[in-house]
Amino acid sequence: MPHHRPGAPVRGDPVFPRATSTVVPDPSRFFAPALLAAPLPTNAFFQNFVLRDGDMPEYIHPYSIRSPGGGALDVCYPSRTHSPSSVAQTFAADLTVSDAAAAAAGTGAGSAPQRHVVSAFDDLSVTLDVSRSLRAHLVRGCPYVTVVTTSAAAGPVDISVASVHAFVELSSCQNRHGWTKWRLRMDSGQTFLLYASAPLRLAQATPSQLSAPAFAGAIRVAYLPDASMEPVLDRYSRCFPTAGHATVNPNGRPFCVDYAWHKEGHGELLMLAHPLHLRLLALAADENRAGVRVLDGFRYRSIDGDIVGVVGCSWALRADPVPPAWHSTRGVRAEGVAEVVAALRADTGALAPDAVTTTSSYFYGKAVARAARLAVIAEEVGCPDVVPAVREFLAATVTPWLDGSFQGNGFLYDATWGGLVTLQGLTDSGADFGFGVYNDHHYHLGYFLYAVAVLARLDPGWGRQYAPQAYAMVADFMTVSCDDKSGGGGLFTRLRMFDLWTLHSWAGGLAAIPDGRNQESTSEAVNAYYSAALVGLAYGDARLSSLGATLAALETLAAWTWWHVRDGEGMYEEDFSGSNRVVGVLWANKRDSALWFAPAEWRECRLGIQVLPLLPVSEALFPDAAFARDLVEWALPALARDGVGDWWKGFVYALQGIYDTEVALAKVRELTAHDNGNSLTNLLWWLHSRGPAAASSSGRGTPGSGSAAAAGTATDSDSGGQQHE
Repeated sequence: MPHHRPGAPVRGDPVFPRATSTVVPDPSRFFAPALLAAPLPTNAFFQNFVLRDGDMPEYIHPYSIRSPGGGALDVCYPSRTHSPSSVAQTFAADLTVSDAAAAAAGTGAGSAPQRHVVSAFDDLSVTLDVSRSLRAHLVRGCPYVTVVTTSAAAGPVDISVASVHAFVELSSCQNRHGWTKWRLRMDSGQTFLLYASAPLRLAQATPSQLSAPAFAGAIRVAYLPDASMEPVLDRYSRCFPTAGHATVNPNGRPFCVDYAWHKEGHGELLMLAHPLHLRLLALAADENRAGVRVLDGFRYRSIDGDIVGVVGCSWALRADPVPPAWHSTRGVRAEGVAEVVAALRADTGALAPDAVTTTSSYFYGKAVARAARLAVIAEEVGCPDVVPAVREFLAATVTPWLDGSFQGNGFLYDATWGGLVTLQGLTDSGADFGFGVYNDHHYHLGYFLYAVAVLARLDPGWGRQYAPQAYAMVADFMTVSCDDKSGGGGLFTRLRMFDLWTLHSWAGGLAAIPDGRNQESTSEAVNAYYSAALVGLAYGDARLSSLGATLAALETLAAWTWWHVRDGEGMYEEDFSGSNRVVGVLWANKRDSALWFAPAEWRECRLGIQVLPLLPVSEALFPDAAFARDLVEWALPALARDGVGDWWKGFVYALQGIYDTEVALAKVRELTAHDNGNSLTNLLWWLHSRGPAAASSSGRGTPGSGSAAAAGTATDSDSGGQQHE
């Protein structure tokens, strides 16, 4: 195969036909005109700012931020509620900084509140022009929120500072660096510090309203969690970030991410790191030793764990390497080969293209990926005679989705936001679990890409013929450079689903929800990047393989950090961590035990959605036998509930096989149905390739990947397979 870069065959042509969607929102309401010429993000950390009225909050660590209109910006240091079923952050407008003239203009008779405009964005920040005169630099992990007066202002700007609380103390002093400093204490017990780059004359107009006339410059506000942190905030108040970029695999170094911030002002840059950042900073200690200092005592509370001060305008992050592999690490045990082969012959003998009757892009993708697994397992157990049947099935079922001949659905290109949609999703935002409004793209396309990778490996001629379509599907959610027209950058947004600050994906698409972005299935997210890595292997594309492996490893680490719940670990409160072993849906502002498609009591579904599809990369997602035992023992009682389908039981038994293979085998042999992305062959392959269990002493193994599903309503009529939101 010739060398390909992700999206290379796409060039200026989207490959899949262009179409006009009737269900996507109009991005021109909130994006600056200059940004509309390029594909736009559809799962960004600031997505609520550009949907509906743009006035729902977004969590930009450590603050929840809302732009309610009228030239105002609300800043909240969120409070937290918790119970056995959920952990959530609560929004309140603790501090509102606004352009007084814009606010007054919006209160006149018949006038509509002035809305903000996104004037710039990147991996680590978004710039909001809340009025013509006031701009907010919202940078993720910044302990300060910075607003500046703009060059568009005719002169100094009248500033208003307000709160839903009453101000009970208002005091000022001259910062030793020349900035004006104010201490604002509210009757809620909260204290905020306000720093200004020029003299700022704050006066109290009402108990909850302060005014500052004729100001020009930068204002920075910071919540003060503890008095001991005030000298640190003073010291770093003059240097503020305005943008930030993340580089994946910098200089060809796999499993690495570098951060670099653009800054203004004087002095060193102070930012905050979440627990996964800290882990990866430690692994990259050599690269960081010269320019990064961790301030362990400087901490803010966050739903993602304590976020800790780090001084330095560039960071190097490094994960442990997990190269993508087609087959299991240990191989199938000799005594299990005959049983796997018997199931393999039965499953391949039942393959029939006409039997795949669904037109859903999600369930169809699962069906073809399920079949592709049979060919790979056949290689591993030395049963080549069944491979031609799998190859013929894949050619017959995958090709119509790539050449546009599939009846009832297909992939199309939406130029409004810049990405793939489905035919059904053009006019129905709920079709294909919201694929048409950019929900779950990595889940659906990940399954297709696994099948494409296997078929291209089995039939290189087919692979060459359909390389443009394969790379267009990869580019939809894995474009790295938006400026590189040869890499899909002219047609697709940068890393549509993957968040380079949280270091995991979001699934939600163009949906404005108060709790922000969300993702249910980490294992299906891992599958997407793992499958893209296999596409790279099949096409001889080392760059794509490395990129996919890196994102899969990071997604795995994020799953360990936030989705996998260990009692006593301290990430979440004891009532939640004591009742849960996996999060159901993880939101930017909430951790929920319920799924999109099932209540919290259906524990087998929660476990299964963090396991499926079962793949070689699942070994890396669940490397800890002790935690696997905890998960299984937590979920097993739910299997006694009336109506539990065998398709969910299989994933519970798969994890049981990590530490008790023989018991798990006995249970799997009794199953009468399997998830529509799984098979008896696949379960037996997994169980017979488990070696002696070795629990990780640290409770965390090496990174890898996995898969799962997002949720919608209930079950698929063919096999009871899960649905997604």
